[in-house]
Amino acid sequence: MASGNDGLLSCSSSSSLKLLLFMIPLLVISGCVSVLGSRNSGWGFISRYPWLPSPATAAASAAMTRVKPVQVPPTKEKERLLDLHATVVGVHRREEAVSEDSVLNRSSSPPLDVEVAQPPPVAANATEKVSLNISKRAGPLFAASLNETHALPVTSRQRRRRQYTTLEKLEAGLRRARSAIREAKTGNRTTDPDYIPNGPIYWNDKAFHRSYLEMEKQLNVFVYNEGEPPLFHNGPCKSIYSMEGNFIHRMETDSHFRTKDPEKAHLFFLPFSVAMLVRFVYVRDSHDFGPIKQTVIDYVNVVSTKYPYWNRSLGADHFMLACHDWGPETSFSVPYLHKNSIRVLCNANTSEGFNPSKDVSFPEINLLTGSTEGFIGGPSPSHRPQLAFFAGGLHGPIRPILLEHWENKDEDVKVHKYLPKGVSYYDMMRKSRYCLCPSGYEVASPRVVEALYTGCVPVLISDHYVPPFSDVLNWKSFSVEVPVGEIPNLKRILMNISPRQYIKMQRRGVQARRHFEVNSPPKRYDVFNMILHSLWLRRLNVRVNHHGMGK
Repeated sequence: MASGNDGLLSCSSSSSLKLLLFMIPLLVISGCVSVLGSRNSGWGFISRYPWLPSPATAAASAAMTRVKPVQVPPTKEKERLLDLHATVVGVHRREEAVSEDSVLNRSSSPPLDVEVAQPPPVAANATEKVSLNISKRAGPLFAASLNETHALPVTSRQRRRRQYTTLEKLEAGLRRARSAIREAKTGNRTTDPDYIPNGPIYWNDKAFHRSYLEMEKQLNVFVYNEGEPPLFHNGPCKSIYSMEGNFIHRMETDSHFRTKDPEKAHLFFLPFSVAMLVRFVYVRDSHDFGPIKQTVIDYVNVVSTKYPYWNRSLGADHFMLACHDWGPETSFSVPYLHKNSIRVLCNANTSEGFNPSKDVSFPEINLLTGSTEGFIGGPSPSHRPQLAFFAGGLHGPIRPILLEHWENKDEDVKVHKYLPKGVSYYDMMRKSRYCLCPSGYEVASPRVVEALYTGCVPVLISDHYVPPFSDVLNWKSFSVEVPVGEIPNLKRILMNISPRQYIKMQRRGVQARRHFEVNSPPKRYDVFNMILHSLWLRRLNVRVNHHGMGK
């Protein structure tokens, strides 16, 4: 028994020794693998996710969480980065959709270098562009991986890159123009070979200059071809309503701003003449406005049926123009024409519905000969002995008040219903320091521009009148505004203006005159281009899309 037990003990001891000798190397190897494995896993998470546990914590919890290092083949890593890029691009596009100033091409060029916005091109080397874009947005973490290859697979999502419509490109260009104008308010002054707006006659000369340059680069106007003269594409050019016909003619023959492609147009012109409608459609003394109203309704129906543009914006990117007193009434023929469209009116009367933020005040210029030759110019302030001058008929409610207080009552304030025989109207304006410009039946008066032409400081006597281009020009810097109730105090008001202040206003009026001059052909910054600029400013405040219009 003893020898048997000894044999058993000997066998057990031998087996234990063998087991011990087997387990020691196994434990050493397992420890090494565990240490090395935990280090590799911990680096991978720390480098990309610093908020996860430290290496020691990761090693201690490895058995419970079963976290193992994942080895990603190079090709799989590149595909994952491309997927990430697609996600980033998707977020970026959503941001553009809600950002007002984001545009299709996000150029870092100076504001002067304004180009038509272009959609991102899909070219043959699209894979190279994709890799460059990923490098810029993903940062150094992904740059090394991208440098390992020169060609990345283009996904179907990238092949179907969105194609922007012509309208979307136009709206993108307008967004860039708005941004450039805002930046110009506090930026450096831009050079110009012809004229650099400067001085107190402008509310903000640098912003106006930038806006004008943007207009010259971008603005396209489509003139509807429908309609026949004399009601359409025609207007008077030698009367008090001459600016109506003058603008229609210039717009019809213009080669810079007019486009024959309506898809490229920012604005659409309804080329009917209110003065011609009154002359040929209205039955004299009938007091029946119906025929004029029906003519305008029929015309809008024609263009809105033939083209999609009126219905697309409900008329918000369309404009009509009228210097006749019945211009505002004509616009009421079509509700959206009055409510949404830009109305270019001489009769800019806010008490009758003129909206300065939407409508345009149009200068009334009486071109008796069809041109301004011989009208422009006058002596210096020191050669103007007369304080104030007016001559005109008793039109409207204001002029009778003026004549009641001042007709033939003061040598310094010459007020006449009819000029004495042999006295020249324009010579009197050139001799006077101040020219009185009271409203007639309507708020506008051709004397305002006549005063500027002759170097006389205009005195605006009216209520509810919005002077032309007043969104750009500071009229108080070169004119005097007298409320109707202050007509009895007219001389005292003018005498209280110091000689130094008068000289400043007179010189500023001469500077502002260029914006009211009628030229054939038109010149930069003249009245034709200033009317277009006023339209351009209103178009900047309207956003048109394929689903409708917004402001």
